[in-house]
Amino acid sequence: MTEDRREIRRKKRTIEYAEKIGHYSFGLGAHFCLGTALARLELRHAFTALARRLASEPVYRGNSTSTASRRSPSPGSRAPPGRRLRRQETWTGRSTVMLACVYSVSMMQRLPVSLLGLAFATLLFCSLASLAGCNAAATKGGGALSAEVVIDEEEDESDPGRDAWVLPDEMGGIYKTQCAVCHGRELHGSSLGPSLLTTPLVHGESVDALIAGIEQGFPDKGMPAWKGVIVENDIRGLAIYLLEKREGDRGAEGRGVGAPPVIPGEPLQTKYHRLAIEQVYVGLSEPYSIAPLPDGRFLVTEKMRGVSIVEADGSAATLVTGTPRFYEDSVLRGTTYTGSGWAHEVAIHPDYTENAWIYLSYGDRCSDCNAASRETGQPVTMLKLVRGRLDGTQWVDEQTIWEAPRDTYVPGAENGASARIAFDDKGYVYMTVGQFTDYQGIQRLDRPDGKIIRVHDDGRTPTDNPFVETPGALPSIWTLGHRNAQGLDFDRAQRLMWSSEHGPRGGDEANLILPGRNYGWPLVSLGVDYDGRPIPYAKKFGIEFDPADLTPTVIDWTPSPGVSSIVFYTGDAFPLWQDHMIVGTLGKNDLWRYVVDATGEIERETLIAGLGRFRDVEVGPEGELVVLLEHRSGSRILRIVPAGS
Repeated sequence: MTEDRREIRRKKRTIEYAEKIGHYSFGLGAHFCLGTALARLELRHAFTALARRLASEPVYRGNSTSTASRRSPSPGSRAPPGRRLRRQETWTGRSTVMLACVYSVSMMQRLPVSLLGLAFATLLFCSLASLAGCNAAATKGGGALSAEVVIDEEEDESDPGRDAWVLPDEMGGIYKTQCAVCHGRELHGSSLGPSLLTTPLVHGESVDALIAGIEQGFPDKGMPAWKGVIVENDIRGLAIYLLEKREGDRGAEGRGVGAPPVIPGEPLQTKYHRLAIEQVYVGLSEPYSIAPLPDGRFLVTEKMRGVSIVEADGSAATLVTGTPRFYEDSVLRGTTYTGSGWAHEVAIHPDYTENAWIYLSYGDRCSDCNAASRETGQPVTMLKLVRGRLDGTQWVDEQTIWEAPRDTYVPGAENGASARIAFDDKGYVYMTVGQFTDYQGIQRLDRPDGKIIRVHDDGRTPTDNPFVETPGALPSIWTLGHRNAQGLDFDRAQRLMWSSEHGPRGGDEANLILPGRNYGWPLVSLGVDYDGRPIPYAKKFGIEFDPADLTPTVIDWTPSPGVSSIVFYTGDAFPLWQDHMIVGTLGKNDLWRYVVDATGEIERETLIAGLGRFRDVEVGPEGELVVLLEHRSGSRILRIVPAGS
């Protein structure tokens, strides 16, 4: 009885092992047999990596003289040109057939006679299918079998420019498995293909042009068409990845944690004017906004410190007392502080010389003040807009201009709070309200996040706001569907309100702000998520929408420059810039000049390249540009003035 049970258990285990091994062998063989037709499946890439490790030798392809691989071959180890393709087919096919033979023979030793036929059939199928798959993939140029790099190297976690929450870059993996064999691991090219960093792109430098090149290929030059092989969304992500690499990553400098900026001592020549850059003040910590005063002094916000008055010559910075409370308990994650209860934008009223009103947006933080704070035991926050005056260095006469209902306050950080302020020519004030926690509330009219609000400059709600009569809607909402609008300004020449907005990875935007419009976030974006995949939130939140109901962006910046503040120039110092849009960037470290109208970009110029993180840009009382240049070692106030002819 015991022997019978042992025999039953032995046969049961044998059959289980046989089923598993047969499944694996069958799967590998069938997968290779399908070859190019299933090139999009990542299983094939995974098997290639395994085979390369087993073979412990470089993969050769075509008539290339290159021996590029993850392991550098020893000198003199190059295979003769006529044998390279055959060698690839041989070792890959032999490896697979050998695995199939070992598995099948091990199955046959203990299988009942009735299953021997199945074992032999599996052996024969795996052998033929593996060889057929190898030949098909090699001759059709599927790319996965000859991928130069399959296994990603570990990221350098000591990199000071690396943020802790950045997702793995899946587009980099697709490039390495599909493109690196011809264009090189670092995009510098090889004997099979040109550099993707320096070679001019035939179809142009835009995302759409690069997508066309990838989809259509260049068959006359040996590049296959990838449409239908790589899925459409991955092609877009790959195009953005390639353009990011072409532009270059400024690394720690781009994040404001590398070497401190070096201010040019010589004038800079631009298309219309020569510029001189003057350093006014150094030593600000996490600044967000600057407001030049008519007497030459500056109001500056530092997120965790509050509002300060900086003297015109930079000799002193004095903290303003009596303002709302700001919190200093932020946490440094990677290169970025996260926290709440911050000071954000400071702006003076257009008629400041008559009324002395100063407007301030900030994170209104509270504890045990709504259901979310009581449920989580954490403080909650939402933007608030107030105005006040200065009595020396004392904040006085404070009035609330706009605040959200307490039940809309949420736990979380204010890094994407936006909080920019702008005035039009009819007595209205606007403020951008960015993302808080998740994106679910951005498309809801009963929540303030992801909106631009519009009220009278004294806080009254305009009766002509687009959602005043909508049940349950916040009556102050002017537009919705915004992610993180870092810039907001009014073009007085064309009487148009514009915003600049952070996309995720790509899809930074300049938008023409029109009443009641939906600008699409988080339903659509011209960028991709941080891992390179499509924006998933409409599906995730179950939001159905008609794309025709969304307002398209006027200017798309992809790859993302990290667009920040914008200002329409009105002044006498640079007369040929009149009514042009000046744009600051964070990650790109550039300052740009644009000529725009309602249809989009007319002219663009880089005024200052690679200097640092331009957090805010404004026009001073003499027509000079005033900028906040952000850096962890100590942020600066700069003045940009004419340098003469």
